[in-house]
Amino acid sequence: MRCPFCGTEDTQVKDSRPTEDNAAIRRRRLCPNCAARFTTFERVQLRELTVVKKKDQREPFERDKLARSIYVSLRKRPVEPDRVERVINSIVRQLESSGESDIPSDVIGELVMEALATLDQVAYVRFASVYRNFREAKDFGEFIGRIRADIDND
Repeated sequence: MRCPFCGTEDTQVKDSRPTEDNAAIRRRRLCPNCAARFTTFERVQLRELTVVKKKDQREPFERDKLARSIYVSLRKRPVEPDRVERVINSIVRQLESSGESDIPSDVIGELVMEALATLDQVAYVRFASVYRNFREAKDFGEFIGRIRADIDND
């Protein structure tokens, strides 16, 4: 593993342990060159996934990109990081176990929407505003009206 501080190729593992949900291995590493310490995570990848975007553009699926979009939606919200990681792991598992290697971007967006709807309503609206491309304040109002209607019908 390359040291993120000095770029040395050979780093040493000082400690390994499973994450709380046993979905990854957390490794503490030490660089013998600059003595920096850093953490890496090792996860099982069931298959190589490709995201099929609008206009048929294709790019490799990146778990970190998914996590960033969720964390941006949750910025300054009172949600524990462990819960967020479980949601991210769940979405990735659903995608990997779908049996498909090519995943349309709207499928990923809908999975994130479903997860955020149960995790945090404000984050759900934030994500929806970007994902559904809200252009005016009335778009927010209409969306929140639908959420209220869904809550009232439950």
